[in-house]
Amino acid sequence: MSENEDKLYAMRHSAAHVLATAVRHLYPEVKLGIGPVIENGFYYDFDFGDKVLSEDDLEKIEKEMASIIAADEVFTQSTKPIEEAVTWAEDNNQTYKLELLNDLKTKGTTDIKDVSEIDLGADGDAVKEVSFYTNGDFTDLCKGPHIESTGKIGPFKLTKLSGAYWRGNEKNPQLQRIYGVAFNNQKELDDYLQAVEDAKARDHRKLGQELDLFVFSDLVGAGLPLYTPRGTVLIDELKTALKDISQRYDMQQVSIPHLARKELYDVSGHSQKFEDELFVVQSHYKQEFILKPVNCPHHTQIYASRKRSYRDLPIRYVEQTMQYRDEKPGQISGLQRTRGFTVDDGHTFCRVEQIEDEASVLIQIVREFYEHLGLWGSHWVSLSLRDEKDPEKYIGEPADWDTAESMLTEVAEKHNLDAKPMKGEAALYGPKIDFMFKDSLGRETQLATIQFDFAMPKRFGLTYTEQDGSEQTPVMIHRAILGSFERFIMLLIEHFAGKFPLWLAPEQIRLVTLNQTEEIVNYATKLLEQAKEAGLRATLDNDNQSVGKRIREAEVMKIPYVIVVGPHEVESGQVTPRIRQDLTDNAQAPTLAYNDFLSKVSLDYQERSLKSSL
Repeated sequence: MSENEDKLYAMRHSAAHVLATAVRHLYPEVKLGIGPVIENGFYYDFDFGDKVLSEDDLEKIEKEMASIIAADEVFTQSTKPIEEAVTWAEDNNQTYKLELLNDLKTKGTTDIKDVSEIDLGADGDAVKEVSFYTNGDFTDLCKGPHIESTGKIGPFKLTKLSGAYWRGNEKNPQLQRIYGVAFNNQKELDDYLQAVEDAKARDHRKLGQELDLFVFSDLVGAGLPLYTPRGTVLIDELKTALKDISQRYDMQQVSIPHLARKELYDVSGHSQKFEDELFVVQSHYKQEFILKPVNCPHHTQIYASRKRSYRDLPIRYVEQTMQYRDEKPGQISGLQRTRGFTVDDGHTFCRVEQIEDEASVLIQIVREFYEHLGLWGSHWVSLSLRDEKDPEKYIGEPADWDTAESMLTEVAEKHNLDAKPMKGEAALYGPKIDFMFKDSLGRETQLATIQFDFAMPKRFGLTYTEQDGSEQTPVMIHRAILGSFERFIMLLIEHFAGKFPLWLAPEQIRLVTLNQTEEIVNYATKLLEQAKEAGLRATLDNDNQSVGKRIREAEVMKIPYVIVVGPHEVESGQVTPRIRQDLTDNAQAPTLAYNDFLSKVSLDYQERSLKSSL
């Protein structure tokens, strides 16, 4: 970290310490958990016994924190022998601190991943002495670092409450976690809080309901989204876009069942990797199957169904299909993490000398797809490699890994991807390129991926006959252009705030009648039929509410084009469409013949344009 980052880290750590101080002042019997620094701020876990905190409690705690900061209490470090520290925890009835101290005493570590600030000893070495920090009347077991005094803590705010199992284990007591943020100055805090409000307005769960895109049902089950007709438009349009690109590059659509025998995943290695996430299905005949967590093993069996020659390669299989993983109930959230999800998946079987060309094609496909969403350029690329110090995480032979990593690095360099090597981020079976895209709120999400796999074809005994008559093993390239449709739709909803480009909009044109006279309604109905004949998604609103109210309703649904149909339109055959603001830079909407309007909109739709050509 830079010097500024170090100072910010220490300041946020100090804010967590002040949070614990304030809570002890207000609730003297509270038991303290841990309080690490996280992105933009900090949190602290507490055991309040039977009391459940509310937002009102957060306000009181904030005020007490402000008093402690105003008092400018000095942070003082001290040390205690481990036995003395254990006595301190016992005397203060701090059972969670006591547990940590006993771990340090016996194992030399707290064994809590990602919370290094309380890892006070060297792994495996008995800890003889531990660190404490004191400010005012409060002392806490803490490694630090801290700033000089509480008065140097910058603007802060407590943001939310949540439950958290002690040490991340659901068998342990559930504590109450208080989150906060802290920044160097008020502007940074204000900017952050505004970004949070923007994110709430764009929340895909909120907009998904308002725009009638998807629903969940307790009877169906958590983590199993149901797409409405409007939401299904998004899926179908994305599938069509992927199929259009795939066909241009001679990729073949395949279709596989939703389950398979466990032995398929034993061979591939996935049954070990996903052991805790597998859905097991038993038939009446006592035969066990697994709902597929991945598709690649199925695709190997299509390849293996007949003899292959070097002339057949490359063979490129693609499909969009469902996968299933038994996610923990507490981790299921909207479309971000689901138990059933649709994936855009593809696997290319090729010779070693074809790898570079095939990877280049896939990079071009990724580029084309994301250009139509305006996301290309707002990304960076991760070159995900294995960690040689942790070989049990991977399958395959070290020599194959060396070759795959070398070739993938060359491909990334050839295409000027400026890929950042990320050791330990490789897939189970090989290295990969991950495309990390940034949305309009600045959040990064890994979407597209290209993965080299020398291991799985060998595990399944896949072969092809080489030109010299020898039997060789193909290389398998895994690719996903958008990954899971669920997570991708979540990103699109939040990135566009529901204002989808024309080609994705569930409803592209809404015709609104000025009044309900027979002549106007009949003419509007004729315009509706013409729009549908042009392949556009259009609706007619001839309700008896005011025109202004109906136009506002169309705006709330974020429809790209709204056309009011009245006597003038009937007489002239021309329309003046209201164009959604983000689609045009023109202040004045054009007036044009309805057929010309449909032609332009149809062309924009076919070309998947981001802006209106009107």
